[in-house]
Amino acid sequence: MFYRPCDGHGLPHNPFNAIITPRPIGWISTRDAQGRDNLSPYSFFNGVAYTPPQVMFASTGRKPDAGDTKDNVANIRETGVFCVNVVEYAAREAMNVTSASLPRGEDEFASAGVEKAACQQIDCARVAGAPASLECRVTQIIKIEGDSNFVVFGEVVGVHLRDDCVVDGRFDVTRFTPLSRMGYRDYTAVRDVFEMVRPDD
Repeated sequence: MFYRPCDGHGLPHNPFNAIITPRPIGWISTRDAQGRDNLSPYSFFNGVAYTPPQVMFASTGRKPDAGDTKDNVANIRETGVFCVNVVEYAAREAMNVTSASLPRGEDEFASAGVEKAACQQIDCARVAGAPASLECRVTQIIKIEGDSNFVVFGEVVGVHLRDDCVVDGRFDVTRFTPLSRMGYRDYTAVRDVFEMVRPDD
């Protein structure tokens, strides 16, 4: 099968997300200028550089009460900061609850029963008990092709690692089972880990 996206795929469901899998989930927390917290998952998310450490996430779509985007991007425009929280399998239900489209200013931490903790380098809440959280200062917000498509880049200025996930000096993902996004409504839990040595190592 071959199709051009501009012509449509002709399938019952769009296969695009199912092709690019698995995708890490950035559970993004922000705070608006009025001090109201927001928490939402994004599967268009990844790390993009080591020095300085930087991450990105993409937001697609918009809410009528958030202008040309969604609450998190609107909040980041106001404050210039955000936090990326790593999602573990044990938090899958809470993460899913926070994907609901709530009225602007309504706190997803509260609606999903997620405990907050304070960030140290930025004025923002983070997910208490998350395996890891990355405190970020925005470096760029780029509008890309399509209605309300934005890519947010941030420099990581603070890193929280849950103590039980640090083993022999390494951040051990097998201690918490990372959750990843597949296509459609599918997710996967990362349980099989193996090592490969690069030719130049």
